[in-house]
Amino acid sequence: MAALFRRRMPTGKAGEWYYCLKHQKVEEGPECPAKDRLGPYATREEAARAIETARERDEDWRSDPRWRDREPEPPEGDDTDASPS
Repeated sequence: MAALFRRRMPTGKAGEWYYCLKHQKVEEGPECPAKDRLGPYATREEAARAIETARERDEDWRSDPRWRDREPEPPEGDDTDASPS
């Protein structure tokens, strides 16, 4: 039974770089759980820019017209949603 409550070890490979959101620092290899980190990155420098990279990607996503959450506006002359007069 005790094996059921064993702490899980983080997964990853040595030589991969991550940015830990919990500790707010760059880490090499699997030091923290995946839920607390961004990566993997090929270099320490890329991992150090993880927050900035995430912001840039988020802004790109927000400005991409293919990812809008609102419904498209009906074409002019289409009164399918109009209330009866």
